[in-house]
Amino acid sequence: MDCLFCKIANGEIPAIKVHEDALCIAFSDIHPQAPAHLLVIPRQHIASIAQAGKEDQALLGHLILVAAELAAKQNLSKGFRIVMNTGDDGGQTVHHLHLHVLGGRAMHWPPG
Repeated sequence: MDCLFCKIANGEIPAIKVHEDALCIAFSDIHPQAPAHLLVIPRQHIASIAQAGKEDQALLGHLILVAAELAAKQNLSKGFRIVMNTGDDGGQTVHHLHLHVLGGRAMHWPPG
């Protein structure tokens, strides 16, 4: 498989990891859109949330809880945003499910 995030999860491509467990890893985004910008990805390849099934429910909950823990560790007590882009029109550029954890500045709405 030629998936960038699978290669990062497998250690084939280096990343600045901030979390790692049996189900997921988290690392700094190489093109940050906020002072704090982390990506949380499952080790298992799921192309997007649109391809996730009921069997992935526990994994998806785990990813969200890890994102919240990382936000706390990043001192984002004033607030943060968790974003999951889906599909080309949704802004997904790497087709491996991932959560963006953004913070360190005021987030505006609508996002764009």
